[in-house]
Amino acid sequence: MEIIKIDNVVKVYNAYKDAKEAMALDGININIKDGDFVGIMGPSGSGKTTLLNMLSGVDKPTSGEIIIKDQSINDMSKDKLALFRRKNIGYIFQDFNLLDSLTLKENIAIPLILDKLNPNDVENRVKELMKLFDIYDLANKYPYNVSGGQKQKVAVARALVNNPSVIFADEPTGNLDSKSTSNIMNIISNINKEIKSTVLMVTHDPFAASFCNRIVFIKDGKVKMEIASSGNRKDFFDRILEVQSVIGGE
Repeated sequence: MEIIKIDNVVKVYNAYKDAKEAMALDGININIKDGDFVGIMGPSGSGKTTLLNMLSGVDKPTSGEIIIKDQSINDMSKDKLALFRRKNIGYIFQDFNLLDSLTLKENIAIPLILDKLNPNDVENRVKELMKLFDIYDLANKYPYNVSGGQKQKVAVARALVNNPSVIFADEPTGNLDSKSTSNIMNIISNINKEIKSTVLMVTHDPFAASFCNRIVFIKDGKVKMEIASSGNRKDFFDRILEVQSVIGGE
């Protein structure tokens, strides 16, 4: 079953006065099935971040349609879109986006607090996730007291706390060392396999991308190529490097 449909999406940024318009996305078509793990790759300026902004409702396409869980998000009001995202979508950011004034436990709990859940239910859900990610002993620490890898575990737990159908990950390993990168990607992969959450990840890192089931390469705002994993991560990693060498990448 399709959970995300990106139908001929175009995004044009209007320049000032006599300068030319900038075509960021040029007729993007991507279908993502429920439970899939899709990576979006491409050179700098290819449109990766713009596409993620369209999907998350941060920005709107100039034309085309984005459908998530059988609902078009294009014309949703600001309030309806905010509620839809909170109920259905989890986000993992490169820079963690944690609030330094809150403990790690409180950071994870934010989406549930916004939904006004029973405090006992909030406590139980947060405790469950922190134990799952082996960070429960850090519950009362603040973001500036822990490592980058631990912060990203908190960010992943926060993305999962509402049991979202879809997880968007924007360069989730961009600020991590190789050990933490492997750790986080194994966590995200297990989430996809065991919890069956659909994951769409923007990344420039071939190692992180090798955990995906499918990679969509975009360049100059267009889909240039797609490749699918056969189940062997090493072979998939090599294929990703080959494609990057052809179309360019970071």
